[in-house]
Amino acid sequence: MNVQSILSDIKKKKLAPVYLLHGEEPYFIDLISDAIEQTVLDDSQKGFDQSVVYGKDADFSNIISMAKRYPMMSNHQVIIVKEAQNLKWKDDEFLLKYLEQPTPSTVLVFAHKYSKFDKRKKSYKSMEKAGIVLESNKLYEDKVAGWINEQLNASGRKVHPQAAALMAEYLGTDLSKIANEIEKLQLNIPAEKEITAVDVEQNIGISKDFNVFELNTALSKRNALKAFQIVDYFAANPKSNPMPVVIGSLGTYFTKILKYHYLPDKSSAVAAKQLGVHPFFVREYEYAARNFNRRKTFEIIHLIKEFDLKSKGMNVGHLTESGDLLTELIYKILN
Repeated sequence: MNVQSILSDIKKKKLAPVYLLHGEEPYFIDLISDAIEQTVLDDSQKGFDQSVVYGKDADFSNIISMAKRYPMMSNHQVIIVKEAQNLKWKDDEFLLKYLEQPTPSTVLVFAHKYSKFDKRKKSYKSMEKAGIVLESNKLYEDKVAGWINEQLNASGRKVHPQAAALMAEYLGTDLSKIANEIEKLQLNIPAEKEITAVDVEQNIGISKDFNVFELNTALSKRNALKAFQIVDYFAANPKSNPMPVVIGSLGTYFTKILKYHYLPDKSSAVAAKQLGVHPFFVREYEYAARNFNRRKTFEIIHLIKEFDLKSKGMNVGHLTESGDLLTELIYKILN
């Protein structure tokens, strides 16, 4: 089952006796465990029939002992084991025996964050059979803008692709942080209005003229004046625009330009799918490919790798400041 179907079932009180939520992305694990914690029981029932324990303070004998109890004030008893990755996981006899015939009125949740559960264990297969297992995977960088768009559309909101791309560029893959910023936008922007890049800049604190997103666009047009204005701003504000973020963005951008060069079908729909971008941005990659031929694009990617190492203290030479390194890199990209 996917996240939305699980959440939908929780809302309808269609509950499984056991949930194993595991994986490297904590956002989806928190989303589901919080939904169970907040919606299955009302406030008057939680004091009697809901327990929250933490993996480092619990063991399976205690957890299973609680799970075998019957609810006192409601139809369900809820037990949530947070930070379940800290349990001493083994094929515990208490757990395995319980999973053979879990108490139907108990909802037992294991929130196993930051790592995947070992699928070779008997307990994993037993939990798959007894209840619901969700593997919560990190989103790839090129999928974040699409995820932002999906979240806003699900709330009945419209968002311009440039706004979603700008958020993805600046907020990275931290979905909890992104979700908070989405909530902020929904509170501050009228429901009937499409969310634009300007709205993102004004509400998330991104300067339109001085961000990595605009740097990529300036380079695609070979607009040297604009590119160096942005670099000067980055040099003056290194904490807001750290070198690793800028280098990473440039590397991703020029890798996509190179990929565009080799696309046999460069139609908007096909190129957008292959590059992992909204069709709105395909024209920019087409323009960039005209300004940077294949050979030059290869050279730029090599330069970016070289300056990434320099920014980490390797083969630095006479340049030591990140602003100076970035200025030289942009100069070499443009010449």
